[in-house]
Amino acid sequence: MNASTDKIRDHFERWYSALRRYHGIPAKGTLAGALVVLNRLKTKCELNIEAHTAKGKSQIVGASGAAVRKILVEFNETRPLLVEGGRTNRGLRGDIASLLAALKKAELCKELPQNRVRAIEQMQAFLVKQIQDIHARSRIEIDFDPSSTSQQFVKTVLSAAHELGKHGPVSEYLVGAKLQLRFPMHTIENKISSAADQPRGRSGDFQIGDTVFHVTVAPGPLVYEKCRTNISNGLRVYLLVPEVTAVGAKQNADQIAEGKIAVISIEAFVSQNIDELGQFDSKLEKHEIARLLFLYNQRVDQVEHDKSLLIKIPAVLDNS
Repeated sequence: MNASTDKIRDHFERWYSALRRYHGIPAKGTLAGALVVLNRLKTKCELNIEAHTAKGKSQIVGASGAAVRKILVEFNETRPLLVEGGRTNRGLRGDIASLLAALKKAELCKELPQNRVRAIEQMQAFLVKQIQDIHARSRIEIDFDPSSTSQQFVKTVLSAAHELGKHGPVSEYLVGAKLQLRFPMHTIENKISSAADQPRGRSGDFQIGDTVFHVTVAPGPLVYEKCRTNISNGLRVYLLVPEVTAVGAKQNADQIAEGKIAVISIEAFVSQNIDELGQFDSKLEKHEIARLLFLYNQRVDQVEHDKSLLIKIPAVLDNS
């Protein structure tokens, strides 16, 4: 390390420390945008924010999900950070402007090209390390009681997720894992849980054959309208909701299309196949629960940037 490198690192780390935190970490869009802008500075050291934003807009040029993934791969990190990169982060322009200002104070552009590239790679490596720390955040912890029913176990998982404000995405990933467990010969779509149905031209959260499945923890008018559209298009419909809302959801569904929307609790829907695949044998059911959680974690890890959605598999199940 030389004095100029230390100076650049000091200004950069001060910029990072000053970033606004969300649940203890900076906005993922800011990390993504910074990686892309730093990459551009390797070839053209332009520290004016206007050179890095789209004309007439606040979006950072080139901060796409694909661009971010390409940089991450260069640092041997293959897990996705964001689907859309950093372009939609409202505070991104300000964060990047302050980064460029910090690098200007550090006189980054006065460095010889090879030294500048080396310093930038060190800054990118620092950001990648923060991203890896995000992936390693604590998982959802649950207890397993072998004397309880599998339906009660699913209820325990959802209850733990609810306490963390994550019951929505956890429910959807659990249903996806259940379908994959039950229908291994089918391709069960796996999408990030925050992606909406309609913008992607999808009929619902999942579809097998001519049956579409909607998973929601708060059934409202929009999901019932989607169900109505599905029926009009000749599809059969399953509406999966938490046990506590199932009765009310059934009443609402019957008002929309009586007898044409199967309303089932998420707890019952997920646990039913565990019992059947486990042949109603407690030891085999324990094995199926372990398989379900393994598939759940696999599906989350494949697409989700929020790794705190992963479930810590209880030790008693981990060896099943």
